[in-house]
Amino acid sequence: MRMLILCTGNSCRSQMAEGILKTLYPEAEVFSAGTRPEKQVNPYAVRAMAEIGLDISQHEPHHVDRYIEMSFDYVFTVCDHAKEVCPVFTGEVKQRKHIPFEDPADACGTDDEKMVVYRKVRDQIKFQFENLI
Repeated sequence: MRMLILCTGNSCRSQMAEGILKTLYPEAEVFSAGTRPEKQVNPYAVRAMAEIGLDISQHEPHHVDRYIEMSFDYVFTVCDHAKEVCPVFTGEVKQRKHIPFEDPADACGTDDEKMVVYRKVRDQIKFQFENLI
């Protein structure tokens, strides 16, 4: 099984989803990408994932064009912007699913207050993907 998770910046939601899906489905090939990728994975996302024992610190944001010609069993969009501008894949895509999540990068406040939002989104992602496939 091959899966791709798409977001805008490929720094938070899609990276957390990639880490979770790799754990839930270790036999699967899981990739994530963005329509406008950031330079690095968001450090708050890295911290939130580390709290549940998943290390995404070595992940790197990628542009969706890298995967356009590949075939996938699932392509997930996890933000509305990515759904709107998602390119047409020339490879086969068996199922497309849109599961939007709040962007934790928009969280304001202290580090502790921001982490509350990242944990919430992480847990929502985990719950949705545990019950989806």
